[in-house]
Amino acid sequence: MTKVFTIGTRTSAPTTPRARRPPWQERPTVAGRSAKGLSLGGVLALMLVPLWIVVVTSLSTPGAVNRAGGLVIWPDGLTFQAYREILTDPTVRTALMVSLGITVAGTALSMVVSVLCAYGLSRPGSPGHRLVLALLVVTMFVSGGLIPTFLVVTGLGGYGRWWALVLPSAVSVFNILVLRAFYTRTSAELVDAARMDGAGDWRILWSVVLPASRAVTAVIALFYAVGYWNSFFTVMLYLPTDSEKWPLQYVLLTYVNRGAGMPGSVNAGFGMAYARTAPLSTQMAVVVLTLVPLLVVYPFVQKHFRTGVLTGAVKG
Repeated sequence: MTKVFTIGTRTSAPTTPRARRPPWQERPTVAGRSAKGLSLGGVLALMLVPLWIVVVTSLSTPGAVNRAGGLVIWPDGLTFQAYREILTDPTVRTALMVSLGITVAGTALSMVVSVLCAYGLSRPGSPGHRLVLALLVVTMFVSGGLIPTFLVVTGLGGYGRWWALVLPSAVSVFNILVLRAFYTRTSAELVDAARMDGAGDWRILWSVVLPASRAVTAVIALFYAVGYWNSFFTVMLYLPTDSEKWPLQYVLLTYVNRGAGMPGSVNAGFGMAYARTAPLSTQMAVVVLTLVPLLVVYPFVQKHFRTGVLTGAVKG
């Protein structure tokens, strides 16, 4: 129950103290707040307007596309015909499953290798960890190049195989160094307490280091997943002719470049399949389909970006 004190004719009650502004921080002005709002609005428009145009064009009828002369900015005669044709295309459905499989398998493999390598390099007593770290850093600046990589992969029998899309890019030295930096800052008291309880390195990694580095682990996993999901150049190198093994991104490239259906698909050519759908709407619909998984996953990982950046920034 709040007590009220009466002093003469004035009545006062305890109030919550206001948050004081730091002495070095200036008081915001109307012009400053307006400039910040306009800047943020401009950046937001630069990101959302192209996405809006892509979505509206994918939902537009051939007449609306013709009247707009290409990309449609304002909705006019919306239809889901382009999405129906794409989702009923067996080549697109197969490509979607291939992309999901490559992304899941590749991300899992990359995270296992990166986490184990980073944890081993973060332990001061690991034998040869300085030499291994130096060799990894050298590979960031010196590489064999595209032709030697192609010769090695094809020499190992990777031409025409799905694993050629995963193994050559399974390890990122930059991501390993980021993970190692976070693992190095893990509280030594927690590690020592776990060792006193009889925990080995595997147990310490699983029960101490990984939970303490959940933010950076989620961010690195997102980086790997986005890389595998958006990859199409390796398909051009190792799977250029087998359309049944193409991921969705390469299907997108084929739709955009050729403006026609995939070989063997129900929408191949410019005949009856495109009578109710403009080729540009089909292209934009494929773009939207490739963006949907990332738009769904990103909000769940975005909260870890700020935590990952600030972890270790303030020393107690």
